[in-house]
Amino acid sequence: MKGLKPTLLALCVAGVPPAAVAEIQMLDDSAMGMITGQAGVTIELETKLNIDRFIYTDEGSLEINDIFVGGANRTDMFSEMNLNLNGQATDRLDNIRINIDIAQDGDAIINLLPISFNAVDFRMRTGAWNLTGTGGSTTILDNFNMDMLIGSGTIRIDTATDKLNLLTDIAIDDLDFDVPFLALGIRDLQLTGADYDLSAPQPLRVFANVDMDIYKAANAAGTEVLAVDLDTFEADMRIGGVLIGGTSIGSVALDNLAITNTAMRIYGH
Repeated sequence: MKGLKPTLLALCVAGVPPAAVAEIQMLDDSAMGMITGQAGVTIELETKLNIDRFIYTDEGSLEINDIFVGGANRTDMFSEMNLNLNGQATDRLDNIRINIDIAQDGDAIINLLPISFNAVDFRMRTGAWNLTGTGGSTTILDNFNMDMLIGSGTIRIDTATDKLNLLTDIAIDDLDFDVPFLALGIRDLQLTGADYDLSAPQPLRVFANVDMDIYKAANAAGTEVLAVDLDTFEADMRIGGVLIGGTSIGSVALDNLAITNTAMRIYGH
């Protein structure tokens, strides 16, 4: 309270009834230090992002053109359910509530939840991905468009293990892209939970669960690098059309795809 001017204090007290003034007790600095917030912070988010060009340069460069991140602007995701899973159709990434808390043990916990009882619709779209250098330029990817749903997400930074854990539920309704230098195209790729049944679709089973840890660890040479561990990922994947030279050669389905015990160590060279 040392920084509170007497005149300001007098003005504040002047508006308080005499009986209440008798109950007012001044807090010293040590007592003030014991007062902490308990409710955390909540952020409601609505946004969309456009980037004309992203360039990563080593000796040559990778250029990604015409990047868009926002809402899917549709209400017919996973139309076989005959349900509107994401609410209003907009091109904004919205319906997101972010709760930020610090636990008693010091862990930071960030929960991403929908504001209303709908999934969050998400679209990412890009133009050409070009490799460029002194030898010329090659387009390795083009016409990328992904529409997906996000059920929820949690990021936890654990002070006991120094690990960031990411836990989220996702479902890809439609993913299309071309690989021009291979004359390859992928159309209508869907990714869902491993138990999602097209003949009896259920909203809660449409999501595939992603659980990964991101932290610092040693690589094969013993140098501390960025580590990413994916313990288990299970999903169903369906590709409506595989194009070779612009002509479909059929469709592909992967039932109960399981990726387990996967560890990556990422570093420069």
